[in-house]
Amino acid sequence: MGLSGRLLQMIIASGVIIFAMVAAVATTNAKPAGCPRKCGDVEIPFPFGLKETDQACYLNKVFDIFCDSGKPMIGNLPVINISIETHELHVLNTVVRDCYDWSGQRVSKNTKKLSAAQFTISNTKNQFTVLGCDTQAYLGGFQNGERYWLGCSSLCPSLNNVVSDSCSGVGCCELGFPDGLKDIWVQVQSFSNHTNVSDFNPCGYAFVVEKGKFNFSTDILRNLPYNRVPMVFDWAIGNETCKEAQKKPNFACEDKNSECFEPQNREGYQCMCKQGYKGNPYLYGGCEDINECEDPTLNNCSKMCNNTEGNYTCYCPKGYHGDGRKDGEDCSADPTAVIAIKIPIVIGVSFVVILGVSSWLFIFHKKRKLIRLKESFFRQNGGLILEQQFSKQQRSKEMAKIFTVEELKKATNNYDESRIIGQGGFGTVYKGFLLDKRIVAIKKSKTVDQNQIDQFVNEVVLLSQINHRNVVKLLGCCLETQVPLLVYEFVPKGTLFKYIHHESSASTITWETRLRIAAETAYALSYLHSAASTPIIHRDVKSSNILLDDDFTAKVSDFGTSRLVPRDQKELATVVQGTLGYLDPEYLQTNQLTEKSDVYSFGVVLVELLTGGDVLSFNRSEKERSLAMYFLSSLKEDRLFEVLENCIVEEGNEEQIKEVVELAKRCLRVKGDERPTMKEVAMELEGIRKTETHSWVSVQSNLEEAEHLLGETSHAYEQGGSSSRTVGYDSMNDQVTLALGDGR
Repeated sequence: MGLSGRLLQMIIASGVIIFAMVAAVATTNAKPAGCPRKCGDVEIPFPFGLKETDQACYLNKVFDIFCDSGKPMIGNLPVINISIETHELHVLNTVVRDCYDWSGQRVSKNTKKLSAAQFTISNTKNQFTVLGCDTQAYLGGFQNGERYWLGCSSLCPSLNNVVSDSCSGVGCCELGFPDGLKDIWVQVQSFSNHTNVSDFNPCGYAFVVEKGKFNFSTDILRNLPYNRVPMVFDWAIGNETCKEAQKKPNFACEDKNSECFEPQNREGYQCMCKQGYKGNPYLYGGCEDINECEDPTLNNCSKMCNNTEGNYTCYCPKGYHGDGRKDGEDCSADPTAVIAIKIPIVIGVSFVVILGVSSWLFIFHKKRKLIRLKESFFRQNGGLILEQQFSKQQRSKEMAKIFTVEELKKATNNYDESRIIGQGGFGTVYKGFLLDKRIVAIKKSKTVDQNQIDQFVNEVVLLSQINHRNVVKLLGCCLETQVPLLVYEFVPKGTLFKYIHHESSASTITWETRLRIAAETAYALSYLHSAASTPIIHRDVKSSNILLDDDFTAKVSDFGTSRLVPRDQKELATVVQGTLGYLDPEYLQTNQLTEKSDVYSFGVVLVELLTGGDVLSFNRSEKERSLAMYFLSSLKEDRLFEVLENCIVEEGNEEQIKEVVELAKRCLRVKGDERPTMKEVAMELEGIRKTETHSWVSVQSNLEEAEHLLGETSHAYEQGGSSSRTVGYDSMNDQVTLALGDGR
């Protein structure tokens, strides 16, 4: 055989090999035609598939669905819908119950773990809900590989104060949670085994539920009639980026008309059909062309439309010329048809004129409506009353100002997300720049009680007059929005909490600085209790509500839960509100709020400054779960050196530390009458700052009574994982807070 013959054979052999490779690829990409795609009434689209079928029917084991008697299940959760377009998995989530009989014995399991492969819980579609009159619950999970906790409490001594369709903490409590949360578990428990409310509320409930799918009513507190609620997962493919996945043979975006996207705040990638196509991008040939000409809203043609692959074209009918597009060269009549189209032109021009006039009238009406709406909000939020109060006072540059909504929009760049410096359950705080170059913090709350507008106005007037170097200054407010906006001075270094608990920051504040911060905070609280024109009980003293300026000067902030106390009253009966771990146990049991409640909370802050420990920690034994109990137990057992922050022990100052330890112990006394006043605390701290240091003397005392009451309080927290400092949300910071009742 000649050279030409051998060359021909090689060409034929190469062609056969190429054909075989193409066929192999086509076979690999094509999914088996016999795969069942339905379980009961639920469609099971690829990449999901039924577990009992061939493995080629689903992408991998993450996406296998078990069909149990016509009910699709993923793990232990029934599936009710799977969406390819939104990449959502709708399931029925379990309601976790914590029930007790008349004697206070638990009769149901109170913890439930939910693990669904790599799927994340949708934070935009779900919320964490807790029901009960003697109930607290925790939601735990992993976010970006780290443990995450939040909690919520629901209390009510009777059904008299419970309002249907309202989840404000009385009978019902609800919270949002961050994006990217997976492998969650829910734990619900009781403060006193429901013995006080068992006749109308024997159980506590907790669950993650799809927003808008649960309506609260008082009848539910007696008995929740169902065991499951709808919930939404977000799903994606693997944990690789699009660029990484495209290099591998098992890349899931099979169709040539599909595109790869990377979801925000979670791992993996998602496939979508390109513009002009619809269908399943995870199947070979799954993205089908959309006929835009069938739907006028999908095309831009003025006259005639012709569908093409993935697109469409416009053209003009006979007797007209142009490209036929509404935004291009619309169809115009040929010269021979000019006369025939004059009438439509006149009609068109008239229509445009009418449309222009109508648009102008509409815009004018809309502006007038907006002005009236702002005036309505201004009156509704007590603006007229506030103006009258301000007019009675001698105005000065330091006094509060009523800002316009336009001023604050401009200061925050229309509330740009990049300006957010704090966010929680009660609202969001933005960093703003006023026209006079001042930097401010603008608090945008979520709700306001219209029945307490007069009290809100009085508090704004009062707080605007407080001019103490250790209290965050209220600069003014805006009343032209549905919920009033408050404007505070901006404190640059953030919270004391950050500098105590973050390892990278804790060593930057010396013992001298810590002692000064404690003294300044004490002076601020003493001023609020006794020197203000109307005494103020802060009610939420904690390290995350103490801000630090550039010189580490302390400034007490966040008066969202504070109460004004008439001078002829020693205490107020209120719904308990504050932060777990800082709450005065006497206030928690009696609902009687006094200035000594702030003293107890300040004592916990002193212990934080001394130890750097978490206020609540599940890493400690149940008896010592709260920092206050842990501290007092350490004193009794002569283990103080074990709990003190290493960096302050190494500095020496033994005598000063000893005196602060003794002062903290007195602030944490069980009975409020036995605690010092904030004025006494402030004076004692100032005296300690002036003392000389001496050798260390062991600190021991009789702490049985304090241990007993704090021990009772600690039973409210059962072991569930790592540290949990707070529960619920704080209005000024990223800190989680407990709202056991309505706020102000």
